[in-house]
Amino acid sequence: MLTASELRNTIVKGLSCDHVEVLGDDGQHFEAVIVSPQFTGKNRVQQHQLVYLALGDRMRSEIHALAMRTFTPDAWAQSVNK
Repeated sequence: MLTASELRNTIVKGLSCDHVEVLGDDGQHFEAVIVSPQFTGKNRVQQHQLVYLALGDRMRSEIHALAMRTFTPDAWAQSVNK
């Protein structure tokens, strides 16, 4: 069973990230907040595709659901300072 920590580590290994938080306690359903400079200039779908690419086969085999909130570093700074 996949843990939130393992999922976080997989994302960090496959994607340059400034900040990653992953929650989930049943091994299949997760929520993630991901901040990456690689998201700059990309729309939300393209950002999510980068995360899926980082997750590779885990997205098809081990993860049933992943709710993501993705941010560029600038957007993250603005959301934190509200």
